[in-house]
Amino acid sequence: MNGPVQSMRAQATQAMSSIIKRIATGPELSKDISREEARQAMRLILDGAVDPVQSGVFLIALRMKRETDDENLGLLDAVLEVTESATAPVAEVVDVADPYDGYNRTLPSAPFLPAVLASCGLPSVTHGVERMGPKYGVTHRQVLAAAGVPVDLAPAQAAAQVGDAAVGWAYVDQKAFCPKLYALAGLRTLIVKRPALTTVETLLAPIRGQSRTHLVTGYVHKPYPRIYALLARRSGFDSALIVRGVEGGVIASLRQAGKAFYYHDKGEEQFVDFRPADMDIDQTLLAPPLAGRAPGESDASEAADAPSLDNAAVAQEAAQAGLAALSGQPGPMRDSLVCGAALCLWNLRRHESLQSAASAVRRVLDSGSALERMRRAQAPLR
Repeated sequence: MNGPVQSMRAQATQAMSSIIKRIATGPELSKDISREEARQAMRLILDGAVDPVQSGVFLIALRMKRETDDENLGLLDAVLEVTESATAPVAEVVDVADPYDGYNRTLPSAPFLPAVLASCGLPSVTHGVERMGPKYGVTHRQVLAAAGVPVDLAPAQAAAQVGDAAVGWAYVDQKAFCPKLYALAGLRTLIVKRPALTTVETLLAPIRGQSRTHLVTGYVHKPYPRIYALLARRSGFDSALIVRGVEGGVIASLRQAGKAFYYHDKGEEQFVDFRPADMDIDQTLLAPPLAGRAPGESDASEAADAPSLDNAAVAQEAAQAGLAALSGQPGPMRDSLVCGAALCLWNLRRHESLQSAASAVRRVLDSGSALERMRRAQAPLR
């Protein structure tokens, strides 16, 4: 290693050491760092400029003391700097941002939501990874790959597909639009606890609209809607819909009262309470259940322990159920798509009521339009 490189490495190590000394001194003595310091530290990690041990200590120390707004913003600043985004040739894009660690208690329906939204006149994108801790559940990539959809598009290719009037939606993987963040997957496995990157990575907007880009994401814990809204504004989302969803996803419960936070034009967030009945949904199940599980077992989606899964088998099961729902088959998968899409249409003021929005979604599903858009997305594999 030559002199200049050694010097740069030493400076990076010294800078990170200084930050760690302040944030990792126990529950009473740990100090917050500035937004710029958080950005600097995260950028050193992304660039591989510091030892992985220091990287892990930094991320877990922030988590243990609880990240401040400035620290979260600094992490987002750094990751945005190394994110490749593309602009689709459409005015608006809806970004469906589900948890990257997937689902392990219910059958995922959200991977099919972008095709439904596109059929409703809202070009859409979703994104994720093959596998991510701490849940290691079934991901959008796994389900869409099982459905025969290309999952390795470059951002420019995904943007072009979103702009294709006959398709209108796409999936883009983190390894394509942010390879430096993707390279930290092994480190994130080793630190076990969920780092702030879990929040940040869903807000990178790899595909944007020419005029406006809209976020739809999910949450479980009460503090997070405000944090998501704060970060979404920084990321450039013109509007956001933050749904209290099953397993932290974008689809609300099919049988319990729901809650969602939202903002428009980067303004302050508001909230709405709703019921499945508002969308003419009458279900005994919380969400589409995994095969072999009794009705209602999926209620335990937030329990500490989850059953082990054969991810490939569950992804195939979800793909079959999703395609069946797009073909008009009634059931919890179809109702989940109605619920998710209706909330998006209502939030973006395409309809005055959730009931009207849900009726429009059902017409799209009954017409076969969403299924045709799914088939056209599969076409490159043929």
